[in-house]
Amino acid sequence: MGGMPLNDMPWWRWRTQVRSALHMLSDPVFQQETWLAGLEGYGDVTDAVYRLVEDTWLDNWSAEKYVGTIFRDPDEAALVDAAVLRVLRIMHQVGADAHVAAYMAHHGWPDAVRACRDAHVRLATGDGEDPDAPPRSLDVLRIMTRTA
Repeated sequence: MGGMPLNDMPWWRWRTQVRSALHMLSDPVFQQETWLAGLEGYGDVTDAVYRLVEDTWLDNWSAEKYVGTIFRDPDEAALVDAAVLRVLRIMHQVGADAHVAAYMAHHGWPDAVRACRDAHVRLATGDGEDPDAPPRSLDVLRIMTRTA
């Protein structure tokens, strides 16, 4: 892993959770081959939405609040805000526990995926990681966010 280390941010565990969610929400191939196929180990779309907003409360206030802690700059925050708003709008329309097929069939899903991709690429490259690498499993995510 080159570039800036992930854990240079004060709230790097939260950043890791947000990045994981954005990564999964931004990858239509992953959604087809993993979520739609019911592959174990990656949660589902609802899990990803909760990882995106649960600890951060990004469903209640702007990512701008976290510049310097979770997000490096206002540009990262703005991209995350755009992604969160699009995904939450769809979640509220299809229902929080809807199957991934309902999300994917929603007319706004391609825009949400694109917004998540924009945010994911910005955060991943800011952390010196390849944005095109496949999403990590939830087990790997747990290991990454574990404290010593």
